[in-house]
Amino acid sequence: MKKSIKVIIYLIGVCLLVHPLEAQQLPQFSQYLFNTLHVNPAYAGYKVDGYIHSTFRDQWSGFPGAPRTMTLMADFSANEGTMGFGASILNDRIGATDFTSAMLTYAYRVLVGYESFLSLGLSAGFSQYSIDPSRLNPFDDGDLLIPDSRVNLMAPNINAGLFFHNEVFFAGLSAYNLAGRNLLRREDLSLGFHDFQYFLITGFIAPLTYEIDIKPSILVKYVNGAPVNYDLNAMFLFKETLWLGASFRSNWGEWSGSLQDDLTKRNAIALIMELFVSDSFRVGYSYDHNINVLENLRNGSHEISLGYYLFQKKKVFRNSRWL
Repeated sequence: MKKSIKVIIYLIGVCLLVHPLEAQQLPQFSQYLFNTLHVNPAYAGYKVDGYIHSTFRDQWSGFPGAPRTMTLMADFSANEGTMGFGASILNDRIGATDFTSAMLTYAYRVLVGYESFLSLGLSAGFSQYSIDPSRLNPFDDGDLLIPDSRVNLMAPNINAGLFFHNEVFFAGLSAYNLAGRNLLRREDLSLGFHDFQYFLITGFIAPLTYEIDIKPSILVKYVNGAPVNYDLNAMFLFKETLWLGASFRSNWGEWSGSLQDDLTKRNAIALIMELFVSDSFRVGYSYDHNINVLENLRNGSHEISLGYYLFQKKKVFRNSRWL
């Protein structure tokens, strides 16, 4: 079993050499601003109305074995908005490996000032790590390190977060992968897949003109053994219907190794759009273009998101509710 599991670590290591600045264990998204539940469980119920959100990301499109990620999330509030509930399913495929998680989320929101709220969120569930040897193409047949059939390993998981917001400002801090580490360590997998990961997000929204708002924000990500990764975002809202903006992704700190010398200063730029098709339905698209030394070796990344409000929502956009 341990030899089979170690194959997963080897494959992920290859992926990290291809794109080391994205060495986060958790999948990467460019449209998290439209559903911050991706990076903070305390966001559950933030939109007040029941909301279903799905995202598909094709990273490095056309590159063999590149990551493909799909998510389905739902959340709603209760007790006049003081409690939030959520559920999420995620699948991330990289080469012959798969990461799947299923989580339930609870958030409690308290009033801490005039139209200012602080939420504490907790999500719990299970994560499964697997390798499918049928998707491998080994150089030599009969490799003892390659399992004969699909190998699965499941572990419990817990995420926690804080989220503050008022009419114009928001900030959140969260920690992921808080449980299951000891079980995975017994399979030599804890450091490869299940290290603690931290997120810090903050931003504000302000009017530029009567029909245009601007929302700058930053997301900082940290996991042990990798540089601190950050996204700088600027989004514009036109006529309370269309979001257009961009994100710059890079990092502080350096990896070790000569290959990293050309990778540590720049990473990617994402162009982001989201359209309110109706009062209940929204659709988003983003395109990521790499701007490091590997930019000519693979195609960009495409991400599509769909969101649907289960109940009629009020169109009040001049606050940070519309993340």
